[in-house]
Parts: sequence; structure tokens; C-alpha cells
Amino acid sequence: MIKVMIVEDDPMVREINSRFLEKVDGFTLAKAASNLKEAKEFVSKNKIDLILLDVYLPKESGLDFLKWLRKEEKIIDIILITADKSRESVQEAFRFGAVDYLIKPFSFERFKEALFLFKERYDRFKKNETIEQEELDKLIISSKNTADVKKGNTDLLEKGFNKYTYTSIWDAIEKKGDEYFVAEDLAEQLGIARVTVRKYLEYMDKEGRLTKLIEYGKVGRPQHRYRIVDTTLSP
Repeated sequence: MIKVMIVEDDPMVREINSRFLEKVDGFTLAKAASNLKEAKEFVSKNKIDLILLDVYLPKESGLDFLKWLRKEEKIIDIILITADKSRESVQEAFRFGAVDYLIKPFSFERFKEALFLFKERYDRFKKNETIEQEELDKLIISSKNTADVKKGNTDLLEKGFNKYTYTSIWDAIEKKGDEYFVAEDLAEQLGIARVTVRKYLEYMDKEGRLTKLIEYGKVGRPQHRYRIVDTTLSP
């Protein structure tokens, strides 16, 4: 499990971020700190893999904490979660090694995307003592666009669609092979709202990646069943 510390002075936001984190597999909350003194004391005595860090803290700056971590040579990755959208802060965060920068207010899907990308890199580096250029290129490309390797044009997703959600749903679909499925099955499997899954399935159908079968029963609404398009039948 990836051990995470949240540094956030607002108790309500701290609770929301903690609940968000609980919904993402592979992560565990080790500490929720409200100030930098508390955060520094904890990282000095405990092993942490990732910090979700606010910039605006009472009479303090999260960026100063980031610089302190680098000066102390702490091997901890940082994702900034903040309302600070100034160019200077964003640039400074990345110069000192932040792996992502989330501007409040953000969606849960964007939060998951940040953690998904971090976990992918974390697992790859933990698994291998050395890494080849080809493997490194995959990680770099993945950090730019999680779906580049899926052969879908997710860079061109319409407004209202999220790359991570698209990729998560498509991964689950590919595992089903050529069998038909319904949106409700995927929603339960992935923990995503049914209405959201249906929206993405309709989008994939429009892209030509899925085929849709409409079944009419004696009562109630017709049921939409989907299946991945068999590209082996293409000319």
C-alpha cells in the first residue's frame, strides 16, 4: 500500500480529501496534518510515499515545505492540491519535483487520475532496479495521456469526459472479450455511477469501438447491451 499524508488546514477539505483517498485502491492515509510543524514532525519519524499538499496554509506556504523536503533529501513525492493557480506557484512546484498539481475545486475523477498515474510510476520503479528507455518512454507518455497506449483518440475527448474514467471503463470492457454486457455491471465493478458509465458507453459506441444491441422486454424500458467491436472482421 502507498502511504499518504494530507497537509491541509481546512478541516472540511481535509475530510473530503481523506474520503476521496479511501475510494482509490492501493493507497492508505497515514496522517492528516493541519500545519507544517505537524507535517515535519511526522515525516521525520515515519515513512511516507506521497504527500497531498496545500499551498495556502495559515502564515505558511506548502511550497516552503516542498523545498524543505528536498533540502532534507526526503524521498517523498508531492501532489499539490490548492486554490493557488498563479503561474509562479505552478512553475515553482514542478521545479522542486511535484508530480502533479490539482487546482481547487477539482473533480473526484481528476483526483483519481492523479493517483492512478502516480501509482503506475511507483509500481514500475518499485518492481525494477534498472529501467530501459522503452519502459521509461511508456511512463512519460502515460503521464501525458493515460490512454495513448489504448489506440483511442482520448486527446480529442469531448468536454465533460475524463481520460482516466475513459481508460478505466475501456480496460474493464477489454477483459470481457466478445461477450455482451450492460452498463450496470460495469458500474458495480468499477464503483462508478451508472449514469456516468452509460454516458461513456454511448460515446464509445459513437466512436465505433462498441456495438450496441437493444433488447425490448414486455414491460419497462428497453435494455442496452454492448460488446466490443470485432476488428478482425474489418477489411
